[in-house]
Amino acid sequence: MKILFLGDVVGRSGREAVCRFLPQVRKEYTLDFIVVNGENAAGGFGITAAICDEFFKAGADAITTGNHVWDQQEIIPKLAKEKRLLRPHNYPEGTPGTGFCLLTSASGKSLLVLHLQGQIFMAEHLPCPFACADSMLRQYSLGANVSAILVDIHAEANSEKMALGHYLDGRVSAVIGSHTHVPTADARIFPGGTAYQTDAGMCGDYNSVIGMEKTAPVKRFLTKITKHTKMTPASGEATVCGAIIETDDKTGLAKGIIPIQKGGSLGVT
Repeated sequence: MKILFLGDVVGRSGREAVCRFLPQVRKEYTLDFIVVNGENAAGGFGITAAICDEFFKAGADAITTGNHVWDQQEIIPKLAKEKRLLRPHNYPEGTPGTGFCLLTSASGKSLLVLHLQGQIFMAEHLPCPFACADSMLRQYSLGANVSAILVDIHAEANSEKMALGHYLDGRVSAVIGSHTHVPTADARIFPGGTAYQTDAGMCGDYNSVIGMEKTAPVKRFLTKITKHTKMTPASGEATVCGAIIETDDKTGLAKGIIPIQKGGSLGVT
């Protein structure tokens, strides 16, 4: 089975590039599932119901988010209704929405998408993502009741992402990091058979400061004044970044992982 995961979509440039890219890449790689992190798709902050529908129409099977999921208040009713739109699963009980979904392909293959948020340097101070993953994996296991399991760990600290990857090695198909908007060069398969990349990178204009037009963030660093400086997404050509994971149909473990960087400043031919 082949699964595409795309990192944080930032602004109009990023989402338009993703919507153009998805039909092409599904056909080129004969993908079974596509998962997109869309948490910065609406002006760089959050996601709207209309943008979710754009991604689904373009071919996304599930959408993950992160700490910016609540930035657009209108998304809350969508989270309550649309089970393929995920907020981190380790938010407290009673929070709108869910952090996992079970997808089934036309051929009968199944994918569990589990979305977690880290704790280190994150303002929300959510419950432990490791314990949350353990709880979910008591219900679903590779080769038993699900064909593959993809974990999106939305976290600031590379060490936390790596630790979770090692902790889940052999129990899930892939652990892919999001949130820091810079693709890491460490895509590999761990000894137990889990594919891993610390951060998939963003889908947005890399002639920027992590997706934002350069003037405002540079000014913030120079003056130390963080208020009254509006951050807006960069609008140049976007690079679509992510990874394709191939799994073994019998075990659900990874056979390969291919980083993706298409178009824009980072485009790899």
